[in-house]
Amino acid sequence: MRVLVSGASISGPVLAYWLTRHGFEVTVVERAPSPRKTGGHAVDLFRPAMEISERMGVLPRLEAKATGTDRMTVYREGVARPVSVDLTKIYGATSDRHLEIMRDDLGEVYYDATRDDVEYVFGDSITSISDDGEVTFEHGAPRRFDIVVGADGLHSNVRRLVFGEESRFSEFIGAYLAVFSVPNDRNLDGEFVNHLGVDRMAGMYGARHLGDARVVCLFRSEPLDYHYRDVARQKELLRAAFAGLHSDVDEWLGRLEDTPAFYFDSITQLRMDTWSRGRVTLVGDAGYCPGPAVGGSTSLAVLGAYVLAGELAAANGDHTRAFPAYEREMAELVQASRTFATTAAKTLIPGSRFGMWGLVTGARIVSALPAGVGKALARLNTQTFRMHESMTVKDYSTSVTA
Repeated sequence: MRVLVSGASISGPVLAYWLTRHGFEVTVVERAPSPRKTGGHAVDLFRPAMEISERMGVLPRLEAKATGTDRMTVYREGVARPVSVDLTKIYGATSDRHLEIMRDDLGEVYYDATRDDVEYVFGDSITSISDDGEVTFEHGAPRRFDIVVGADGLHSNVRRLVFGEESRFSEFIGAYLAVFSVPNDRNLDGEFVNHLGVDRMAGMYGARHLGDARVVCLFRSEPLDYHYRDVARQKELLRAAFAGLHSDVDEWLGRLEDTPAFYFDSITQLRMDTWSRGRVTLVGDAGYCPGPAVGGSTSLAVLGAYVLAGELAAANGDHTRAFPAYEREMAELVQASRTFATTAAKTLIPGSRFGMWGLVTGARIVSALPAGVGKALARLNTQTFRMHESMTVKDYSTSVTA
């Protein structure tokens, strides 16, 4: 059976890997002219994604590219003395297996694991999908596929073509995220320097294998007026949101015009009654983004891609059985991730000075506790601290289709 996957970032290559192992013929189309290497930002892989990556044989490469960020220095607005936090204990309390890696590095590893067995078409995009599987492209000739999967992110082109405009399904949860590259003048290696204010947070981190550093900004706001491709307007809004927080942040923002990599977007959840229609389905952020940076969307996308491939194999390629099974397997996890993301957004971006105090005090306590005690306390509530640990990875090894 022939499967077309739109998107070559994270979930697309993972889906392609497992579909190929189950005997499907896979083509991946990607709008970008080549695999993305624009700098990216750090993402988290929790236990389910780690297990799947291990089964793919790529875990050693991922571990070699880990950022190595293990400590955080927090400066609170209006408080002179910084607080030091042991991030290894924070991560250890939330997940038994965790790895932080740059998004582009993660995508590169997954792409390399599939490039010899999967047809990749870069520099093109889908323009229409018919009910019988005929697909037209911006540049390439029309082709026919048995199944089409949108793995093309929050602003999915496939979702727009099949289900309608994004505004019908998106729910803004009150905050924005920005990430950009700056020179690593502080020689940060494994440290995250964080400036925390009411309704806003800006930090800078470096990684052992990066030649520069990343600045990550989170801030609360009412919905802002901009187009998601209007970078100049986005930078203007970012400067306004962080004016006066700290001289460090002013310095970072002063690099915006020269940064080689810039990302800005709302923290938005997708809420769809179904991710499938006919022979088309969605995976990862394209179908059920819980919220960038706050909901574990990368791990959820990896797991979703693995489950979708497994269910298609178990149904011998019959999408009328596989798609409902895929949605049943993922529904509870998606809902839990949405709830987690909403809570995390409120916690990570405190709305008051008391909230700032609570966030920093809680992090300091966990980092001061013995690692085993922190894990034991976190296990008392798997729906928050250890939500990702409740996600199981099924064994689809006996599901092979022709």
